[in-house]
This record gives sequence, C-alpha cells and structure tokens, in this order.
Amino acid sequence: MKKGILGLLTLLMICSCSEKKESKVKAPTRVKTEVVGEATINIQQQYVGIVEEHEGTAVSFTGMGMVKRMLVNEGQAVSRGQLIAEMDDTQARNLLNGAEAAMTQANDALERYKLLYDNGSLPEVQWVEIQSKVAQAKSQYEVAKKNLADCRLTAPVSGIVGKKLVGAGETAMPSQAVVTILDISSVKVKVSIPEAEVSSITASTPTIINVEAAQKQVSGGKIEKGVQADALTHTYEVRVNVQNTDRKLLPGMVASVSFGSEQVRKSGSEMILLPVTAVQKKADGSLFVWTVTKDSTTHRTTVSAGQTQGNRMLIINGIENGVRIVTEGYQKLSEGSKVIY
Repeated sequence: MKKGILGLLTLLMICSCSEKKESKVKAPTRVKTEVVGEATINIQQQYVGIVEEHEGTAVSFTGMGMVKRMLVNEGQAVSRGQLIAEMDDTQARNLLNGAEAAMTQANDALERYKLLYDNGSLPEVQWVEIQSKVAQAKSQYEVAKKNLADCRLTAPVSGIVGKKLVGAGETAMPSQAVVTILDISSVKVKVSIPEAEVSSITASTPTIINVEAAQKQVSGGKIEKGVQADALTHTYEVRVNVQNTDRKLLPGMVASVSFGSEQVRKSGSEMILLPVTAVQKKADGSLFVWTVTKDSTTHRTTVSAGQTQGNRMLIINGIENGVRIVTEGYQKLSEGSKVIY
C-alpha cells in the first residue's frame, strides 16, 4: 500500500516538473512582415514653380504728351532700335523751329561782329558776350532737337512685348512704362523651397522641369538661391535657369520642378525601399531592422539609410533583395525570438 502511494506521488511530481518546463517555453510573437524587393527610383524632391523671363525692361517716354500711335502688340517680337510708339510732336517741333531760328540769328550776329572785332573796333567784353549767346542758342537747339527725337519711342533691347500699358490717345507721363519687353531666349523657373530642405540644393543640383502648357520637359541649368526667407512661409526663393531657344516657355506658366541626385539618375541604380517604421535606431545611433530567417527566428541587422521617399526609407546597404523583415509588432522582439506572421 505504501509502495503504491509512493509511486503515485512520484508520478505527480514528474508531471508537475514537465508542465513547468513546458510553461517556460515562450509562445511565438505575432508580427507583420514584408519581403524586401528592389525599386528603381530617383532621389528627387518635386516642387511647383513659375516660369519667369530672364530679364524684363520697362520702356517709357522721357517727356509728357499724348500718344499718337502704338506700333506693337502684346506677344510681338521686337528688335533693338525698332519703333514702338510715337507721341504728338507738334509742340516739340515748334520749339525746335524756334531754337533753330535763334541759333541762325546768333551765328549771323557772330559773323558781323567778328569783322568789327578783327578791326579792333569791338571791345573784348562785348565779343565774349556775343560768343556766349551763340553757345546758348546752340545748346537750346540741341535740347529741342532731342525733345523731338524723344517723341519716337524705340526698343532698347530685343525681345517679346510683355504688356502694353498705354494706348493711342492716352497721355503718357515721364518715366511711365508704355510697354515691357521681355527677354525669353532663356527663362528662370522660380520655386519656393522650405527652409529645412534648401540646404540640400546647390548651384549645380540637377533638375528636371516639366511644363504641361508648353508640352515640354527640359533639364535645368545653374541654380540661384535666395538668402532671405519669407517671414510668413519660411521658404526661400530658388531660381533655375533654363534655355528657351524655341521660346515655348512663357512667363507665368506653371512648372513641375524635380531636384534630384545626379549620380542615382545617371546610374539608374536599383535601391531598396523599406517602410520607415521598420527601421529602428540603437542607443549608439546606428540603424537596424529585424530580419526573419527560414526557421522564423528574428535577428538584428545593421543597415545604412539614405533619404526618405514618402513613408518609405532608402536603404543603401545591409539588406539584400528577398530578405523578410518585420514591419509591425517588433516592440516585444529580442535577438533570436520566434515569430509567426
């Protein structure tokens, strides 16, 4: 009887130890995973820009008067020296005629008095006075002649007429712009860049510019960066120079501007993109991801990362195509943890 009781107790103890050992075995952690795949990308940042003329010139009369004729229209190509507009020159012509008559009279007096001066019959002071009157008459004639010429407005540069601000019959004021002439043989695309991103753009950063209105895509040239931020938006103005020999890009057109890495775009390299949430940081600042082996065991794998593309991060090295990584549920993982997915 005692032997039976002793055997029963021994059996119970063995079962209890077996249950404790089984309870120590940790259940696999449920996680979400993703198999790494390659993606061909360009490391680019895209912005909306506005096409601007390379240079704009406001053309105006130097005097006041009524515009008699306008000889150009908006959008018309003009050459340097081409007549743009004419002002009523009646008054200017009358002033020129009067100045011409005064100069003729002064020259005639000079010739008559010169005979007296040569004979010694004319005092020196009077001779100097006559010469001064001739000089004044000549000066007034030159001024009147220029005033008449200024009634004709010519293009100081070659380009395209942007805006016509004064029409025939209207009164033009001194220095008031009559037309603007735009140089669009090359243009600039203006983009506002957030302050956090402007430092990554240099004068030689490669750009691709797409203008739907002109059905044209071109590579940008030299970049000009502003140094003063907008007080409200905290953005900096950046201008990309673009050749425009066919003059299809016009001021005011909306453009899509991509600033990108020339090295990646030239090589066409295939890079790996992982969800941002899958990339973790160690205490020393290095980055790692949880990889899952074929036996469903997790391991820390150190990686090097580049720029983010939306909600995904570019992985430069450390991971190969086809590796399974943990994307969610990694909070309870440790080296060698078993997982189910």
